[in-house]
Amino acid sequence: MVSRVVPVDPFDLVVFGATGDLARRKLIPALYRRMADGQMLDTARIICAARSDLDTDGFRKLASDALDTFVSKDEIEGDTRERFLSCLTYLQLDVTSEAGWDKLRGLLSDDGRPCAYYLSVAPRFFGVIAEAIRKVGLVDEQTRIVIEKPLGRDLESARELNRQFAEGFAESQVYRIDHYLGKETVQNLMALRFANALFEPLWNAQHIDHVQITAAESVGIEGRGPYYDNVGAMRDMVQNHLLQLLCLTAMEPPSHFEPDAVRDEKLKVLRALQPLNDPSDVVRGQYRGGTSTSAYHDDAENPESRTESFVALKATISNWRWAGVPFYLRTGKRLRNRVSEIAIQFKDIPHSIFSASAAAPKSNVLAIRLQPDEGITLSMTIKDPGPGGMRFKETELDMSFADSLALTGKRMPDAYERLIMDVIRGDQTLFMRGDEVEAAWSWVDPIIHGWQNSVPSLYDSGSSGPEDSLMLLHREGRRWREISA
Repeated sequence: MVSRVVPVDPFDLVVFGATGDLARRKLIPALYRRMADGQMLDTARIICAARSDLDTDGFRKLASDALDTFVSKDEIEGDTRERFLSCLTYLQLDVTSEAGWDKLRGLLSDDGRPCAYYLSVAPRFFGVIAEAIRKVGLVDEQTRIVIEKPLGRDLESARELNRQFAEGFAESQVYRIDHYLGKETVQNLMALRFANALFEPLWNAQHIDHVQITAAESVGIEGRGPYYDNVGAMRDMVQNHLLQLLCLTAMEPPSHFEPDAVRDEKLKVLRALQPLNDPSDVVRGQYRGGTSTSAYHDDAENPESRTESFVALKATISNWRWAGVPFYLRTGKRLRNRVSEIAIQFKDIPHSIFSASAAAPKSNVLAIRLQPDEGITLSMTIKDPGPGGMRFKETELDMSFADSLALTGKRMPDAYERLIMDVIRGDQTLFMRGDEVEAAWSWVDPIIHGWQNSVPSLYDSGSSGPEDSLMLLHREGRRWREISA
């Protein structure tokens, strides 16, 4: 397999909050790797803005330390490191002050190249920065602005955020990142459906029994306690990551693989979601402490907290393709293992021609793994080898992307590598549109409002979640897939 890297044109990238955790862990390593692979050229300029009292040399030392910490040693090459660090310029800037913006203007190129502003800051600064960029005249046709979740706290705040950006930027210039959409497996979900004749004819209520979407974490909320306690699992994971995965799984084929065509189909799914009026269709939980682990309320520093660290729910989509097919969504902290996957559970065969002694063949499952080992598996029923009659066993056709790339001597790119380069190229296919965000909040808000007087169920650390979440499927004769690495 030959992989061709196409360099992007020269660009300016301004990272606000450049000394923060996201920049150190994700953005700086992603940009370095793009240069190491030949996609980002030396002519790129990365302007790193933050309040810290640093100069450019001091920030380059910080960036070099980040590479040593978050990039494997075999990826670090001395000449590439130096070329990358030479692209970095530091600007001390308090975004709430009027001072410093003219200096930023002086650091930007004037040759018409794309300029992206990456807001790696707290959400309360989104509108402040967007307005400042507009006021000082730093917006033109080649400008993009990138924002991370949370994209609002509810429908009202999401609409206000969209309004603030619309004052200075066209929708085509706003890039709302959901890093799940940059994962190789998520994009392969679209390839699996729309580039093969095998699955799409079966991708409907006639052949699929149900769909499970899981995003489980083995860690708690350590280090994020007060922030997370203000958000909870529904806002942190369901409203964005899980609903985006649901949309890509359930959407109709777009007319073309281009940004608005794809996002139009995702929006139709969100608008077709049935309101969750039955309280038994939603389970929320909070992890207990164990012999060697702390409880949620200790990590949150709030002994009276009613914030959920776990959510499981049953969603239904009101259209012809998915009528009667439940979509089960589940996410939580301090669960048995770290695993994220989309599992398509096909229906049983309508009639078995085999004797009772052969046992009933198990239904097929197509599992798309997002983490920890990205890949796709398809469970199949085959005859158990050997004499003695027709006996069945279940086996998996397994395609691990990491294993496939290892054979070519390549590695799995991080989602941020792809997404940042898509911003520079002006490709919004893997980014959320404003009306998508509002539609997701429209569905989630009533669920959150319904929890105002409820208390989350407690579950043991290292378990699969509250018992109520098991009953969510058991009452309909189904069961969750095991949370296993």
